[in-house]
Amino acid sequence: MKRIVMHAVITAMLITSCNMPNAGAPDPHVATAAALTVEAALNATPLASPTANTQANTEATPTYSQPLVSVGDVTNCRTGPGVNYQRVTQILPSTSVEIIGFFPPNYWIVSTDAGECWVSGEFATPSGSFAAVPTVTAPPTPIGGDPDAPAFAKGNGWSYICYAGKADITLNWVDKSENETGYRVLRNGEIAAELPANSTTYFETINLLSGQSVSYQIQSFNAIGQATSSTATISCP
Repeated sequence: MKRIVMHAVITAMLITSCNMPNAGAPDPHVATAAALTVEAALNATPLASPTANTQANTEATPTYSQPLVSVGDVTNCRTGPGVNYQRVTQILPSTSVEIIGFFPPNYWIVSTDAGECWVSGEFATPSGSFAAVPTVTAPPTPIGGDPDAPAFAKGNGWSYICYAGKADITLNWVDKSENETGYRVLRNGEIAAELPANSTTYFETINLLSGQSVSYQIQSFNAIGQATSSTATISCP
């Protein structure tokens, strides 16, 4: 800027000297023009930097990324917030699904290939702009009461074969309920499997050494509650 002013001053002086009479005083009109040129140069507003404008616009624009959820293990995704709601699908650890809603205090509503479903935040990790998703309400509780408890079938309620530290186990039960959402197989009090409504049999192979035992129960459930069968205890000789 200083260089511009100096150039303007020098230019004005040259104009003045060139227009001065050889023997007289400087022309007042020329002097006034030179002074105005210098003043204009001093008051000139520098142009804004294009780079600075671009940077300011970038900083002012909020960033948004697709809200997703992932899981660390195979996780059930249900029709509502809780284990009494029917399972829609299972989310695999290698899959991220889109978050479309949130239900307080800790459920994500997600979109999957099998449809929309609810996954517990206890087992899920959100990413992206998940704070922007809407809060939703839970689906209505179905009309009805607790389901009736299943009963192990007479004669072949359970059978097993022990070999080489393993056991092949087959469970059979009678479906006594008309309003169950599904069945759970409980092994030593923990959920080993979850089956659809009207299921009546289950098979699995587990590690079971000689002298060890394992217990099984079958539990029917719906959105109201659950009911559990008697216990079947299996031991390998």
